[in-house]
Amino acid sequence: MSIRVPVYDTGMLIALSARKAKAVQMHLGLARSPHRPVVPGPVLAQVWRPDPATVHAMSALLKECTVPQARSSPAALRPTCAGRVECVACATAPDVTDWRRIGAILGTAALPAKKRPDAVDALVAWTAVKHRSAVVFTSDPGDVAAYLEAIGTDDVHLVAV
Repeated sequence: MSIRVPVYDTGMLIALSARKAKAVQMHLGLARSPHRPVVPGPVLAQVWRPDPATVHAMSALLKECTVPQARSSPAALRPTCAGRVECVACATAPDVTDWRRIGAILGTAALPAKKRPDAVDALVAWTAVKHRSAVVFTSDPGDVAAYLEAIGTDDVHLVAV
């Protein structure tokens, strides 16, 4: 049995910040998952605002998630009795080739009508693929699915929030 790595997009963070019941229940259900939910840095940047309500909600949430490559973020994998291991996908920064691939995905994805290419959604899809067996919690399943199809993977699941 493979453990799916949770990856959050901007819509999931917005739903959690607004305390939407479905999003909160899904997030609480991941509390025992060996891999913390992944929040790519640009996703956090899209949501973060300096108002007190957002700061409070996001600060609490970020203690339970990992932001890859962020020094102040919790480790991606929760500690176990066998010791502490690292998630290679979270510990490795994208290289120039990865950024080029994300750009290519933006140009080839068959997005839903009236949708424009979104680099952050493409990065969410790339992050999920990099983790091999992942599940993306998204408010834009059509967009993320188009990016996943452009990448050519079928190992990532989508959950609409």
